[in-house]
Amino acid sequence: MNQRKPLDKTVCAMMIVLCLIWSLQQIAVKAVAHNIAPMMQIALRSGAAFVLVTLLMLWRKERFDWSCWRPGAVIGLLFGLEYIGVGEALRRTSAGHTVVFLYTAPVFAAIGLHLKLPSERLSVTQWCGIALSFCGVAYAFWGGASNKSGPAAAAQVSLLGDALALMGGAAWGATTVVIRSTRLSNTAPNQTLLYQLGGAFLLLLPAAVLSGQTYFAPSPLVWASLAYQTFIMSFASLLAWFWLLRHYLASRLGVFTFLTPVMGVILGATLLGEPVEPGFVVGGVGVLMGIMAVSLHTAIDNWSRRIRAS
Repeated sequence: MNQRKPLDKTVCAMMIVLCLIWSLQQIAVKAVAHNIAPMMQIALRSGAAFVLVTLLMLWRKERFDWSCWRPGAVIGLLFGLEYIGVGEALRRTSAGHTVVFLYTAPVFAAIGLHLKLPSERLSVTQWCGIALSFCGVAYAFWGGASNKSGPAAAAQVSLLGDALALMGGAAWGATTVVIRSTRLSNTAPNQTLLYQLGGAFLLLLPAAVLSGQTYFAPSPLVWASLAYQTFIMSFASLLAWFWLLRHYLASRLGVFTFLTPVMGVILGATLLGEPVEPGFVVGGVGVLMGIMAVSLHTAIDNWSRRIRAS
């Protein structure tokens, strides 16, 4: 097994670009939602990315391992549920709200792994981070709602939309638990990605049809958005992420992912003119600080011990 390397300047730059790509995901969907339903967008991009990953595996002569199809089907279902939540959230709330609540996934993953694996027991610092995150979620829900200003803001933000984005974060966290606690932990990343993309396509396309979200009014912006979501976000960025995880320290890479929701809120306000309510900002900061405590607990605990020893 290759030794994971520390990060250098090139990798840090790559991670910043990846976070920017991921933060634009919800904005790309929201920007053309009046021409093509968010759920249909995600279904189409997932199906197209599934084909691209399959072709890549065939070109590389990578063998598909059918022995882990059961957990693969489960993560495919969870990935589909995650993006049903995201798609419905983007119809009801802002892209900025959606990205912040979606990125609560590490909190849900930490709780699930605590219950599933003895080696993943939560520390006091992590429990404090979880409590802070949920307090932040509660304040962002109700504090943000009480700070809406005018009908335009009310039209772009709703508690139901925020709750659906949070559901997406819970499904993402559950996906991590399944991958870490089953044979998928030793499966090639491309195959794991295939399960997720295939599950999203098979679940979202019928859901879009059954819910009447099949409208599609082609335009240059629509095609540009779908191309971005398929080739850059769902294919290239995820392959780059898996490559980085194989060669560099995952804990160091994970620190950069906290940039994604921050960038998402800023870009949503800048590009889409979305409202940024003071209550949501306060709650969102609490959520992010809690997630950092959960994910970086070892570094925080070591720092605390050094402070007490000095």
